[in-house]
Amino acid sequence: MSLEVTINQDIKAAMIAKDAAKLRGLRAVKAAILLAKTEKGHSEELTEESEIKVLQKLVKQRKESADIYKTQGREDLYAIEVEEQEVIEAYLPKQLDAAEVEAIIKDIIAETGAASVKDMGKVMAAANQKLAGQADGKTISATVKSLLS
Repeated sequence: MSLEVTINQDIKAAMIAKDAAKLRGLRAVKAAILLAKTEKGHSEELTEESEIKVLQKLVKQRKESADIYKTQGREDLYAIEVEEQEVIEAYLPKQLDAAEVEAIIKDIIAETGAASVKDMGKVMAAANQKLAGQADGKTISATVKSLLS
């Protein structure tokens, strides 16, 4: 079942349950999916990779907004962003911890034969492809950089 169908069903369930926080998060996901589907150059249906990228983008936006609200002392808005972030993260694949990411990147470095920071681009391309949806780009980049240094 596609993510869009799942989201629509969950929106109906959240409406029936009168769960405002979940409904807000799900509506944000639905809007982002519709926007991605209508972007220039995209086909009618989104691939699973595209759906994961849309969800990751939404989570990243929520995290950044939450950080800003926290520093400005706006606890009410901070709480809303965190609630929406948790709803969206439920639809992402399980995130790997730092040790698992490091082990996978070590394998990629061995496969590509990378020896220095100059080979970071090659390793990053393979790592981003292999870890898509399971780790964020910042974590992958920091791990690759530390292993190649």
